[in-house]
Amino acid sequence: MKYSLLILTVFAINISFAQKKKVDLLIYNATIYTVDKNFSIQSAIAIDKGKIVETGATAQLLKKYNATQRKDAEGKFIYPGFIDAHAHFFNYGLGLQTANLVGTTSWEEILNKVQAFAQEHTEGWLIGRGWDQNDWSIKEFPTKEKLDILFPDRPVILSRVDGHAAIVNKKALDMAGIQPGQTLSGGQVEMENGALTGILVDNAVDLVASRIPTPSLAHVKQALLSAQQNCFAVGLTTVDDCGIDYGLALLIDSLQKSRELKMRIFAMLSDDTKNYNFLFKNGKIKTDRLNVRAFKVYADGALGSRGAALLKPYSDKPGWSGFLLSSQQHFDSVANIIARNGFQMCTHAIGDSGNRTILNIYAKYLKGKNDRRWRIEHAQVINPSDFHLFGQYNIIPSVQPTHATSDMYWAADRLGADRVKGAYAFRQLLNENGWIPLGTDFPVEDISPFKTFYAAVFRIDANQFPKGGFQMENALTRQQAIKGMTIWAARSNFEEKEKGSLEKGKWADLIILDRDLMRVNAKDVLSTTVLATLVGGETVYSKN
Repeated sequence: MKYSLLILTVFAINISFAQKKKVDLLIYNATIYTVDKNFSIQSAIAIDKGKIVETGATAQLLKKYNATQRKDAEGKFIYPGFIDAHAHFFNYGLGLQTANLVGTTSWEEILNKVQAFAQEHTEGWLIGRGWDQNDWSIKEFPTKEKLDILFPDRPVILSRVDGHAAIVNKKALDMAGIQPGQTLSGGQVEMENGALTGILVDNAVDLVASRIPTPSLAHVKQALLSAQQNCFAVGLTTVDDCGIDYGLALLIDSLQKSRELKMRIFAMLSDDTKNYNFLFKNGKIKTDRLNVRAFKVYADGALGSRGAALLKPYSDKPGWSGFLLSSQQHFDSVANIIARNGFQMCTHAIGDSGNRTILNIYAKYLKGKNDRRWRIEHAQVINPSDFHLFGQYNIIPSVQPTHATSDMYWAADRLGADRVKGAYAFRQLLNENGWIPLGTDFPVEDISPFKTFYAAVFRIDANQFPKGGFQMENALTRQQAIKGMTIWAARSNFEEKEKGSLEKGKWADLIILDRDLMRVNAKDVLSTTVLATLVGGETVYSKN
């Protein structure tokens, strides 16, 4: 009798296992924000062959699936992997190998950092980035005299945090052949008392930057892998790399296929004839990890360096309105050819004049409602009479919330009390189409998506300034911010059917957090820790 019961029990267990569906991974006992159309919350997720099989209740999925690997989340919080809709992935990686000037509070501090960097890197160009004169007690551009004394024989280029200005020394100016009084379209060579100050703005920066030797293949590969490592650690599983050449896109593709580079990348090719010729001839590139279907164009410069094109002069620089980086005819011709070939146009526009120029050109070729998803990157300062153009032509504003909290200390000085009300207007822009993708613009800003969320929702800095938040009428809700970092970012890339939410059939790109962004107090958001990052069900980062 006992043997009969034992046989029946074993038989029943075998039947139970046979009836269970096999999957690679089952995560349970979690709080899972699926970011589906109902923003539903589940407690377990089944994953097989890199994709989501099902989400549901822990008891239900444990009963239904036999998993090769089971993970008890112990009540932690799961979100779709974050998507940065606007970043500079490769340049960030390169920047990790240069002098880091972010957060410096004076020109003297920068000089000390560059000297220390030069002692470790004894040959070739001295390259640094990240300074911002608005963070200094004297909020004016520096001049090159001390650089000339310290480095008479080595070329130096130190880029401003936004990449739209740089200071260089005499050696670098001489190598580029730059002379006093030199002018160029879309850029400025700064002078003082008839002499070069070393400050170059927008297109003028390229006069020197083009002289920097091309990095080696090993250097490029290390930059990509270093950037990937840091991005996975903060919960990013897809990054939009805004403005690269097709050769780099092909290298990224090869590194992804060899499984060295696991980050998913939406790559926008730069506004360059060779890139147009390549993509129009070969067509869009679409793999599981790489999507190349868009072009990145620059309308104007940045507000911090007064290169953004404004309709009326800067409030803190009478008679100066910034400038477009190319002619309107260029933007029109680019829009024409991109439209005719069926690609996506993504244009950097900061000032209200820059935005108006691009909005009107987009309107000419979009001709009303459409699903081309042409984007304006930053959409930073919008004239009140132009907001409707985003909705009328389904133009997507791709914004970076941390720009608001970085610029809020001086934005009104640049724009004036009235004009600043149309700046960083995320809620107003969201209302035009009903969705809005979010990004960081790293390395211009920090890579952390938690800072994006914090700035979008609370619009305060790390010290919780200003009290009550900066222009809170344009804050996003927590749910809107999460969507902007996941499903809406995916949609801006034409990828919403494969990622951006945790739903059946989509890639199992997800992150496990130690706290719940939907409920945590504002002061604790920036302390959120990523415990694990999964791409296609594979753990690519684990804190432990």
